[in-house]
Amino acid sequence: MLHRWTLQLFGVLACSLAILIDCQIAPLSAGDSNFDDLTGYRIARYRAALPDTVPGGKRLHTEDVEKLFKEGKVVFVDVMPSTGAGYNPKTGKWRLLKSRQNIPGSTWLPDVGRGRLNKTLLRYFEENLARISNSDKSRALLFYCQSDCWMAWNAVKRAAELGYSQLYWYPEGTDGWTDWDNPVEPATPVTVDIRPPSGESPGALTD
Repeated sequence: MLHRWTLQLFGVLACSLAILIDCQIAPLSAGDSNFDDLTGYRIARYRAALPDTVPGGKRLHTEDVEKLFKEGKVVFVDVMPSTGAGYNPKTGKWRLLKSRQNIPGSTWLPDVGRGRLNKTLLRYFEENLARISNSDKSRALLFYCQSDCWMAWNAVKRAAELGYSQLYWYPEGTDGWTDWDNPVEPATPVTVDIRPPSGESPGALTD
């Protein structure tokens, strides 16, 4: 009888452990409406608490970023979303309501960290990454926006899926950067190439 009870208890514990392990390895997006179930990208509530890791990249803290900034060997990519009416579908210029200051030397690519991109912005992201990396997918790239912003998390994941292999994620962004009295400079977003992709209007909205 005792033997049977021991086996039953062991079975319960084993099942509980299996459930716990399954929960730990389950995708971050599982059952969460803030994520796209198919792609795993964050698609809503972009200002929210962040996880400790990002797919395909390495999380950095401010002291790490300061060191890379001084070395000058990493390309800094600001993915702070645009404020205003987005890019002009006729000119490709961004119609901003607020100015932006970012880490000196950064390339600002607004809205590329959204969970779903139209074909124009996806090409904008791909072509600009190729340009700033000199088409070298092993070139180190560092993505950031501001604190509690999922845009940089999405951008790192997207760059990894494009084949870039040395990616850094700075989740504190310009907020963490300036908290440590580091310099910033006025930012100008890269103009969008408004050649319409096949079958799509260049002004189509993103999520």
